Amino acid sequence: MLPRAGQLLRSARGRWRQPLAAAAAARSGRSLPAPQMLHLKQTGNLKHHKAACYSTLVPSDEVIVSYRYGLPVVTLMLPSRKERCQFTIKPMLTSVGTFLQDIQKEDKGIERADVFTTDGSKIPATALMEILLMNDFKLVINNTTYSVQVPVKENWSREHATEAEDIKSLVHRLFIALHLEDHQLRRERELLQKLDHLREQLVPFEQMKAKIATSADAKTNRLLWTGLALLSTQGGALAWLTWWVYSWDIMEPVTYFITYGSALAFYAYFVLTKQDYVYPDVKDRQFLHYFYRKSRSQHFDVEQYNKLKEALAEVEESLRRLHQPLHLQLPIQEINDKV
Repeated sequence: MLPRAGQLLRSARGRWRQPLAAAAAARSGRSLPAPQMLHLKQTGNLKHHKAACYSTLVPSDEVIVSYRYGLPVVTLMLPSRKERCQFTIKPMLTSVGTFLQDIQKEDKGIERADVFTTDGSKIPATALMEILLMNDFKLVINNTTYSVQVPVKENWSREHATEAEDIKSLVHRLFIALHLEDHQLRRERELLQKLDHLREQLVPFEQMKAKIATSADAKTNRLLWTGLALLSTQGGALAWLTWWVYSWDIMEPVTYFITYGSALAFYAYFVLTKQDYVYPDVKDRQFLHYFYRKSRSQHFDVEQYNKLKEALAEVEESLRRLHQPLHLQLPIQEINDKV
């Protein structure tokens, strides 16, 4: 009803001037046709209708999304300063959280800024603006909600898309060529600092480990010499019993059962440890047994020590790969000289 009334009022704008024209005609002695009155008929109760303004101008408090030079531009009214501000968005790099932080930096009076979908679901701050600008959304600033309509972006042709990808690739290569050396120097400095920090942490662990390893190695060697002494004593006892006390006919079954008992002991070792009875492996296993038992008594954190050693190895490997000539992109002649 209100838009129709506006059209009628605009069409009757010229008729409102007729009383003035009639007075002027009376003074001049001319006559004019009788004036016509405009009648407006009320339909319904006006108190149930909200007033609406129709204009070709964009309201000052509306949030507008437009594209300029291929980039989306968000225009909105800052509530405290009452000024319109434009934010140029890089869809593939800017996140929703960064966009909201930029708005709050421009207007310190903004205490709350959130983005929701049209159905009321909140959009996380980690989402990219490229995803947000695919559909319409709602922008909430303090206690005001703005319904933002995203215009449809024109689809590029295949040739334009190919040219854009080529330009992106060229810009990426230029960026790497200009900043690769600075990045490598910065990365090397970070790795060296981390390497020094890890070595400082390992100093007390290495000192305590050396003491524990010395004690465990001494006990292991003592056990080996004890085994050698026992085997020698066993051989001497069997020889004495064979030639001086009894005969070989009596001692032969004894030696047989001693050999069978040794084989049974070796098999039991394999069942318990799942390893063959190889002397170097047995020595290492016994060394570790003594080492861990001594570590618990000395409160040596073996797990923390292993983590630090693994981190140190990773840093050293990263430095080695960083110093490779191919990673430094040296000329072929310099690479051959280094090799």
